[in-house]
Parts: sequence; structure tokens; C-alpha cells
Amino acid sequence: MSERVLSEIVAGRKLISCLPGETVRDACRTMAANKVSAMLVIEKGKLIGIFTERDALVKVLVEGRNPDKTAISEVMVHDPQTVRGALPLAYALLLMTEGGFRHAPVVDDEGRVIGMVSARDALGQDMVRLERELERRETLENPRS
Repeated sequence: MSERVLSEIVAGRKLISCLPGETVRDACRTMAANKVSAMLVIEKGKLIGIFTERDALVKVLVEGRNPDKTAISEVMVHDPQTVRGALPLAYALLLMTEGGFRHAPVVDDEGRVIGMVSARDALGQDMVRLERELERRETLENPRS
């Protein structure tokens, strides 16, 4: 796991983002359509925040805000911590664990956003190994004639 580099993990992934003036409902629709639990908030090409399902739950639903009138800028995490793409996944996981968050924007050496990594990315290789092991066991238990 620790050998995987962040830039390789996010390569080829669609960058899901919104503008700070977008409503919470519209942002949530975008997240649902793209099957993601967080999105970057970008203004004039610069990362200014991150909006997550947890923000929608805690800062909108629990607080009784209207998702059709609440702008993302009101409930997003401002100036989120970023991690350089050249670093290993293990570094990002440590950053997320220490910071108490599950998503981190990945930036290149010039500070431009190239993607986002989540704690779930750590499961990737483990899930592949588990699937292979299950297939192996199935083959051993039910050999083909």
C-alpha cells in the first residue's frame, strides 16, 4: 500500500468540482450523479474549499438550512489541506488520520489540483487481493471437470 504514489492513484479520474456560489442541492446532485462523497470547490482555477457529504449532513440538514438557498461557500471546509502527488498514499492516510478527515486534494509541484484521494483508496489493493483469494478458494472447492 505505502508504495503507491498519489499522482498514479488519481491519474485518469474525473475531477469533480463546483463553484462557491453553487447551491448545496446542486452540489449534492452532482456528487450523487458521479457517485462521489466529496467535491472540490474551485474559483478562478484555484482550490478554495472542499464540500463533503458530512458537510451536507451536519452543516445543512442538522442545522436546518435550506439546501436550495445555501451556497457551498457557507458550508464548505475553507482552504483544505492538500498533499503533493509525488508522495505515497501512506503519507496522505497519515495526514487524513491526524487531521480527522477522509478526503485530501492532490496537487502537483506547482500547487495545481490534479485530483482527490480518499481513505477508501487504501482499500483498493486489499479489495483486489480479497477478490483473488475468494476466486482461488472457489476454484479449489469447485474444480471444473
